[in-house]
Amino acid sequence: MSKDQPISPAVMAHRRAENTSASLVGAETDQHPVATAVVGAEGPEEMSGSRAIIRSLEQLGVTDVFGLPGGAILPTYDPLMDAEKINHILVRHEQGAGHAAEGYALASGRTGVCIVTSGPGATNLVTALADANMDSIPMVAITGQVSSAFIGTDAFQEADIVGMTMPITKHSYLVTDPQDIPRVLAEAFHLASTGRPGPVLVDVSKDAQVSTMTFTWPPQLDLPGYRPVTRGHSKQIKEAARLIAAAERPVLYTGGGAMRADAAAELLELAELTGAPVVTTLTARGVFPDSHELNLGMPGMHGTVPAVYAMQQADLLVTLGARFDDRVTGQLDTFAPNAKVIHADIDPAEISKNRTADVPIVGDLKTVIPDLTDAVRQEFENGEKPDLGTWWSTLSTLRDTYPLGYTRTDDGLGSPQHVIERISALTGPEAVYVSGVGQHQMWSAQFVDYERPRQC
Repeated sequence: MSKDQPISPAVMAHRRAENTSASLVGAETDQHPVATAVVGAEGPEEMSGSRAIIRSLEQLGVTDVFGLPGGAILPTYDPLMDAEKINHILVRHEQGAGHAAEGYALASGRTGVCIVTSGPGATNLVTALADANMDSIPMVAITGQVSSAFIGTDAFQEADIVGMTMPITKHSYLVTDPQDIPRVLAEAFHLASTGRPGPVLVDVSKDAQVSTMTFTWPPQLDLPGYRPVTRGHSKQIKEAARLIAAAERPVLYTGGGAMRADAAAELLELAELTGAPVVTTLTARGVFPDSHELNLGMPGMHGTVPAVYAMQQADLLVTLGARFDDRVTGQLDTFAPNAKVIHADIDPAEISKNRTADVPIVGDLKTVIPDLTDAVRQEFENGEKPDLGTWWSTLSTLRDTYPLGYTRTDDGLGSPQHVIERISALTGPEAVYVSGVGQHQMWSAQFVDYERPRQC
């Protein structure tokens, strides 16, 4: 396959199957499911900093990068062109490289990688980095920078991309010493793919790319202030289980965090154990099958009638990786007024940010949901499983009375909803759907049947 030829979904799937996740050396916390593999140890070898970049990416298990060459990053494109393990996808604009890396991460579960030049090349990435940050997408962006002697002099195509992107990334690095390249890239991938996933930027000066360094792998990670919590507190888990066992009108309010945690199977087990209705936000579409009898669809201003009603009338919201977004809640002080809230999220900053949680649980949903399921099962065994018959009778009536639909045209012309509905029926669950933002996004969220994670 040529360096610039777009990869097919079949090739991506084959590569994903061959990829085995592993922990990075030096990491003291559990790896997030989207972490990338480390291939193995390599002894000392003299090479340029640019070759060290490519060698580090290979060691991190990267097989595909999206990029656009330019002056300050050209030294790294020479070893990239020689690389046999990395496929380069040429884009036509740097923002496209960032969005392509995002899409790659969303569809595959792996960390997306993009590579661009300094100045306008780097600043063109800002929108994609902000998007990845807000959507919790694991991505590493490598940018070229002017030589270190020229940094701060307003040199040709110099921009303080590290300063610009600090607010919209998990972290941004400036590398001027080629010896730091392996460690910084290893840290960048660790940061991007663990805890709450997000983008990390690595800015490498041109002299660091062309200078000689001694390459060894794996590097020792040094992140003393970064300790994401992965396991929920046992007492909070037990209290959450007690509330679930006592609830008469519970709802499993599921957000994009469940998708990022690869917790679809765990969510299914919890839902079927409790018998509670499940609603899935826009970024969680597909993490719980649309065809499942417990799925009420998408909540919020563009959601289904039963999903909106269930959340508004619930006495308990089991919030899993969601953030009480305004598209879901509307006016916060009138949202679900009688509901107690269990809020589980890997990012402690999200808990009680918009809605106060009665039971806060900080942790990775991949471990939190199974722990919660075990605790709920224990509650059911020690007491009596709540009867949700009346609750489901109301919800089922609403589902039958107000099905998701649209007004059919009577002029012989097609409607967008019908087109999207038919595409969904003809392609089935193996298709991956990509939309922009707008009315078409809502139609795709409503009229495509999502049966598996990472389909949307």
